[in-house]
Amino acid sequence: MTPSDASGEASAGASASRWSDLDRPPLNSAALQRSLVTGQGLWTSLEVVPATGSTNTDLAARAAALPEGAVLVAEEQTAGRGRLDRSWVAPARSGLFFSVLFKPGEAVPQERWGWLTLLAGVAAAAGISRAAGVDTALKWPNDLLVTVEGQERKAGGILAERVADGVVIGIGLNVSLTEQELPVPEAGSLLLAKAAVTDREPLLKAVLRSLEQWYGTWREAGGDPAASGLQEAYAAECSTLGRHVRAELPGGRTLTGTAEAVDADGRLVVRTADDAHEAVGAGDVVHLRPVR
Repeated sequence: MTPSDASGEASAGASASRWSDLDRPPLNSAALQRSLVTGQGLWTSLEVVPATGSTNTDLAARAAALPEGAVLVAEEQTAGRGRLDRSWVAPARSGLFFSVLFKPGEAVPQERWGWLTLLAGVAAAAGISRAAGVDTALKWPNDLLVTVEGQERKAGGILAERVADGVVIGIGLNVSLTEQELPVPEAGSLLLAKAAVTDREPLLKAVLRSLEQWYGTWREAGGDPAASGLQEAYAAECSTLGRHVRAELPGGRTLTGTAEAVDADGRLVVRTADDAHEAVGAGDVVHLRPVR
């Protein structure tokens, strides 16, 4: 997401006086490490940095030297990226900006690693809903939605990047952004969705614990989305399904129809007006919009 001029000014001001905003305190790195890096679970390290360009870029560059379960969190991202290299920028400490490293190894065939993006969506939505007390839905393939004044708005996104022996998953979530700080009017935040909790530490812990649980179940099932329950869980949380959509594809082609399912490969199955079914992958879709 790209910020408005007002958001950019807020971000610049936050950087200049990083610890002055009492409503947006810094994360307690030591407490997070004690809680999550126990030596008995998935998470092997957790680092919080004041600012970086992109946690995904940084973690991907170091992935070969790190064990599975490394977590990198930034208080501020200056060059955060979404799908198709779209930008994601927000004021410092106004959200959660973090990346995690998964190395499924031989336990999961590489052709199933693409499900990690959808797994992260299911896990993040569950963790946010539990910790913040706000309903969180998924827009295929990688958006997190909350309801603000009766309208679904994008409050977060997920970006997956393959590295030599694993996958880096980045999650960005708008937590305390106000209307004036939103990058675009149709965006949202947990604050605007009237979440019961906007303290970032319990939110981060809830999402990471949910990620650990879902990843463990999926890995034990050999990455099988049906056997692990992931395919069913994603469909249950996906607000795209059942809606009339228009998918803009490379080359200027447009696919219009009803989104009916997510198949075993994580592709969106669209039923067209002539009752044909076409499956499209996340990498094939430039934009996906509802048709009213």
